Amino acid sequence: MTPSRSEAARIGWVVLALAAAATLPWIGSSYYLALGVTIATFTVLATSWAIFSGPTHYISLATAAFYGVGTYTTGLLIETMPYWSILAIAGLIGAAGAALVGLATLRLSGVYFVIFTLGLAEFVRQVLTWVQNLTGQKGIYVLTQITEAQIYWQLVGLAALVWLAGWLIGRSRLGFALRIIGDDEEVARHSGIDTAMAKVLLFMIPGAAAAMTGAILAPRFVYIEPAVAFSPMLSFQVVIMALLGGTGRLWGPLVGVIPFTFLWEAISSSFPNQTTLLLGLTFLLIVYLLPRGFVGLFLDLRQHGGGTFRRAGA
Repeated sequence: MTPSRSEAARIGWVVLALAAAATLPWIGSSYYLALGVTIATFTVLATSWAIFSGPTHYISLATAAFYGVGTYTTGLLIETMPYWSILAIAGLIGAAGAALVGLATLRLSGVYFVIFTLGLAEFVRQVLTWVQNLTGQKGIYVLTQITEAQIYWQLVGLAALVWLAGWLIGRSRLGFALRIIGDDEEVARHSGIDTAMAKVLLFMIPGAAAAMTGAILAPRFVYIEPAVAFSPMLSFQVVIMALLGGTGRLWGPLVGVIPFTFLWEAISSSFPNQTTLLLGLTFLLIVYLLPRGFVGLFLDLRQHGGGTFRRAGA
């Protein structure tokens, strides 16, 4: 299907935005580059999360599990395999793991799915901790020549791939089926849609994206251990950023990632011992004040403004 003129314009703006973002390592300081890495990281994670959770309304807290698997994939293979092949392997492992988890859990709904995905990262973390205690190895060193700028460019490229995947899915039969599932899964099932398979296929995207993100960021940490790689805080941050921006549009999560990154930076530096409490309060405020995020607020204002304009014109 050929893109319409408006779609072509939006694609052009996205390409320009990505090109502008890619110049940050050349024009910004090391501090702003570090912020850029954080923004690019959560753009990938929140956008891929919204591709699945937006149309299906399933709240997944499994991001940390797939992210940690990707981090350890780099840590275990960096000395024996080419770096770029490790990223591909991490993505395949993340997609395969998401497929297995999806087949086992996506028949669950509501709070049961949330609880399972939250426990997944903790389960993997405990297994790795147990294995490392048996072997006497407490962590893994990841020593490479990869720079912060190179990590940033890789994350920007991965964000572009995630956006492309989301755009293609939105225009496909799978995207149409998922919108029906989101409106009423029972109706979708009676319409002949294989709802379980559609959800599993879509769940593989955030699984692969999170694993590749972890693999890309592993050299930045230098030393990785289960408590860092599988932090549950990461999963909650991704959900909050995606909900803050809104999942109604593909660009919505980015609108949440940027302000929340600066807010979190201020909270972490000013209240380092209260970050979990403030994260919970932020989540409650978003759900109460912006249930559809900034995207929903923007669409409501545009619709209201359009209605006012039409009445004035009449």
